[in-house]
Amino acid sequence: MKAVLCQQPGVLEIVERPSPGTPEPGWVRLAVSHVGICGTDYHIFEGKHPFLEYPRVMGHEISATVMETADGVEIAIGTPVIVNPYISCGICVACRHDKPNCCTDIKVLGVHTDGAFCEEITVPAGNLYAAQGLSLEAAATVEFLAIGAHAVRRSMAPAGSRALVIGAGPIGLGAAIFSRIAGHAVTLLDTSAERLEMAAERFGFASGIVASDTTLDAVKAKTDGDGFDVVFDATGYGPSMEKAFGFVAHGGALVLVSVVKDEIRFSDPEFHKREMMVIGSRNATRIDFEHVAASIANGLVPVDRLITHRTTLSDAPRDLARWAHEKSGLIKAVIKVSG
Repeated sequence: MKAVLCQQPGVLEIVERPSPGTPEPGWVRLAVSHVGICGTDYHIFEGKHPFLEYPRVMGHEISATVMETADGVEIAIGTPVIVNPYISCGICVACRHDKPNCCTDIKVLGVHTDGAFCEEITVPAGNLYAAQGLSLEAAATVEFLAIGAHAVRRSMAPAGSRALVIGAGPIGLGAAIFSRIAGHAVTLLDTSAERLEMAAERFGFASGIVASDTTLDAVKAKTDGDGFDVVFDATGYGPSMEKAFGFVAHGGALVLVSVVKDEIRFSDPEFHKREMMVIGSRNATRIDFEHVAASIANGLVPVDRLITHRTTLSDAPRDLARWAHEKSGLIKAVIKVSG
């Protein structure tokens, strides 16, 4: 089969690899249909991922069709599916508490093990969800949107809450869309006026703040001096995450969607006087994938406006390398593999 292999930072090429063959018990062999290009994939290409071994086949935002099943797997051949790329151990403390998204020995396709920038993969049957009512291209957006949906669910913020989403990239936009679906009044904060204008024009997020030295004043002005009931930081930038503490209302919550290697510091008196919650949000679970798929099927998520760039498996090495640097107008790029 054909695969796009990142041999080392900055080097992508099309290679021929053996098909994965007959799946092991409990697993399913899939024909990859579409795969989204994530910020993680750009980081891998650029050599910025801290925990990755090369060479690596990237790709974890996946839609596919079932090719072959092992004994005991009740999924019909030809079924279109959404792939949950987080392979969990099933026995650790997180898995025992039904939190496989933060498994202590998690393997993410395309990061810890080879992913779906290729024609075929095998995955556990439990990591597949039927793509009912979705095109296979739309199904490839479910994983990245589930990150934001999971963060919103983790926040426990009720309808009517005032929400601030920091970072208007794909993950931030996903969080903003599902915050709005949850009934929140959403404001976006970003360093780029261009991205905020795009979010307003494409997705209707008219309330925006351009980050500056007066951001805190703008936050107070938007909230009558109270701060936001819930703040989602999707920047992956330590200083932004630290500043976010100051944007939370008394009794509110800060959800850290992205992760950084830095130590995050905050003022304990400011934290305590607010009696605020700080919540980590990692990956997503079945309930989030299903919520996203249903929301897309019901017309609540404008997938056609999220997908801005398209390519094929053969052209992916050239286009991914270009899009790693040419980000203007780019929200989500999708590779068509088959179908």
